[in-house]
Amino acid sequence: MSRVGEPPVFALVTGGGTGGHVYPALALAGQLVARGHPSPSIRFVGAKRGLEATVVPEAGFAIDLLPGRGLQRRLTPANLRAAWENLQAFLQSRRIVRRARPRVVVGVGGYASLPCLLAARLQRVPAVVHEQNAAPGLANRIAVRIGARAAISLPGTPLRGAVLTGNPIRPEVAAVERSPVEPPLVAVVGGSLGARRLNQAALGLYDRWRARDDVAVHHVTGARDYDDCASALAAARRPEDRLAYNLVRYEDHMEALYARAALAVCRAGAVTVAELAAAGVPSVLVPLPGAPGDHQTRNAQTMVEGGAAVLLADAECDPAGLDTVVAKLLADPTGREAMARAARSLARPDAAARLADLVEEVARGG
Repeated sequence: MSRVGEPPVFALVTGGGTGGHVYPALALAGQLVARGHPSPSIRFVGAKRGLEATVVPEAGFAIDLLPGRGLQRRLTPANLRAAWENLQAFLQSRRIVRRARPRVVVGVGGYASLPCLLAARLQRVPAVVHEQNAAPGLANRIAVRIGARAAISLPGTPLRGAVLTGNPIRPEVAAVERSPVEPPLVAVVGGSLGARRLNQAALGLYDRWRARDDVAVHHVTGARDYDDCASALAAARRPEDRLAYNLVRYEDHMEALYARAALAVCRAGAVTVAELAAAGVPSVLVPLPGAPGDHQTRNAQTMVEGGAAVLLADAECDPAGLDTVVAKLLADPTGREAMARAARSLARPDAAARLADLVEEVARGG
């Protein structure tokens, strides 16, 4: 693990799979580096199939990649292979922890984190887990039961002895100063892959709003659906249309979109909810049905109960249903401003610092 001349490993950050796990982990790593821990002393362990395999090295951190995959919730032949790969991941994790001898192991969720957390327990290395969602994942629940300290993003998350830190976000999002544009801009964002239900509903809005110039739409389709959405939009356009409708595959500068948007329509993933709160963006949240533990609904409910968002069920997110909800919010600028203030009140822009405090405390034996 460590080469001659490299500093000892301070933190081994493990887990990932999706941006919801990976980006908070990178925000934590950046905070630890800012506190004086050299970049080579922060190492990652993730899954070969996860997003972390590319974005962690791009951020300048070393990573070891494990085999393995999540288990399906029924008896299938695929589970036999998954069990074998997960056993290999555990054995590899034991070697990694033994060689690295980190001061602390930090689990950020996802199936790749559990083997390393178990290995840390066997090697008597203290551990911290960070839970991004209101409904804890299996890996974090097990880790807490075997002695890991827990940090949570949302109040009421049921993990024993948890410290409320918030969900670490990118510094540029935490620094957003909103300046909504005219006409009001509706941002529809379904994540890096996209959300088919949101994409279809947004394209339906184009047909309903084509004659309007008192509203604009910025639609981020995600990579999976972009080509189909672009074809559908091209077929729907008419020369006399007045609606400003911008369709993009991916948004590289979400902080700029948050600053300009009057309203966002999104799924309710942990990172999305944290960023909307930090940027103070009123939102319509459409939780992904079937998410483990229905965590997206619980994430959304936290925002709704705080007055920062409106929840729209996935089954009701068709062009007519989305039009009804969005039109009501667009007609009430005072209400949107109150939602923006409520969102800010729920934000924890210092979440990365709070989580780093806990990690350093546990590393010291606290």
